[in-house]
Amino acid sequence: MAIKLYMDVHVPWPITEQLRIRDVDVLTSQENDADTLPDDELLQRATELQRVVFTQDIRFKAMAEDWQRAGRTFSGLIFGHQLHATIGTYVADLELIAKSTGADEWLNTVEHLPL
Repeated sequence: MAIKLYMDVHVPWPITEQLRIRDVDVLTSQENDADTLPDDELLQRATELQRVVFTQDIRFKAMAEDWQRAGRTFSGLIFGHQLHATIGTYVADLELIAKSTGADEWLNTVEHLPL
């Protein structure tokens, strides 16, 4: 049981790098040639790839919450405000989430970090 993460363009590279060192499956929007897509298209792309999005963009989080209210299906979103935790805290929380939860638990879910 593990989830795959999809990093929004706003996520600092050290978070992605540290997660990969810890054997977490991470794909960035830049690596997926999606770094210029609008948030709704990026969330749709992540859903098609069956990946849970991690973002630090408050507008992205608000859009995902709108999708929740509208009953629109998406693979899940994790939000961590840039000023509310350190990179190390986000890495630890995301590693725990990635390794201990399944994709079915994230469907249409928005979660806030730090835990």
